[in-house]
Amino acid sequence: MSKSISLLSALVCTFIWGTTFIAQDTGMELIGPYVFNGIRFFVGFLALIPFFLIFEIKKIKKEINKDKNFFLINVFLVGLFLFGGTVFQQIALLYTDVANAAFFTIFYVPMVPVIIFFLYKVRIHWSIWPSVILCVIGGYLLTDFYNATVRLGDLLVIIGALFWSLHIIFIAKVIDKFDIPIFIGIVQTLVVSLFSIILALVFEEFVFSNILAQKMQILYAGILSAGIAFVLQIYAQKNITPAPAAIIFSLEGVIATLAAWILLSQYLNINNILGCLFILIGVLFSQLAPEFNKINLKLSKKL
Repeated sequence: MSKSISLLSALVCTFIWGTTFIAQDTGMELIGPYVFNGIRFFVGFLALIPFFLIFEIKKIKKEINKDKNFFLINVFLVGLFLFGGTVFQQIALLYTDVANAAFFTIFYVPMVPVIIFFLYKVRIHWSIWPSVILCVIGGYLLTDFYNATVRLGDLLVIIGALFWSLHIIFIAKVIDKFDIPIFIGIVQTLVVSLFSIILALVFEEFVFSNILAQKMQILYAGILSAGIAFVLQIYAQKNITPAPAAIIFSLEGVIATLAAWILLSQYLNINNILGCLFILIGVLFSQLAPEFNKINLKLSKKL
């Protein structure tokens, strides 16, 4: 798979994630966060099964047999980290607004290279650090955070960002060894759904009429986000390392803001527009700087 296809996958994934923020926020008018999360990811699980049967079922045994124990442990961890990221983000939306949630979610951008460095002692390309700074500044401007009060929900989103970081890092580990992205997506959605439903049974109630009333939000967040988008993330990380991938995924804040402007008629001020530009520049810089370095290295060798 070429890097261009991976980049396209990352951008489509990011677009779906960004627009899903609205569905996540409005989808809890009548149901709790655990019920919403559990049903949403079960819908995503069901949506992926036909794709798995068509594209991957014939090679599943061969791929897993490469290292069965490694696969089982790490795919379960991927699902667990995804559960942590989604559930903390979903609960946080009860206590904070979408603007704060979008800003603090972007914290996975600086977390990813730091965690990689401490876990694996891997050197990070210098272009990542200015890109991270640009994305964080962009997120700050984009969400009007300086007009908001720090609340419990903001802390929950930061905890969720840590889980998002670990999810991105461990996805890279798994997809590097096993070329079955749809099956990985199926397993992680099932793990998230099961854990969420267990919590829902303990802390919330399943009211069928209320669930049906939120069906559009659940279907959108389930089929497109929990199902398709997270598989696209896995495809994207096949050829993009975790730190640059995290920077690209941070575009979801830009998409969420634009979606709110178009769908909810929320006004974009000059700071919001500057925030979008900062993040876009950060994303482009993280991708182009390493390529320029490669070109310069080739030219210097020729000379």
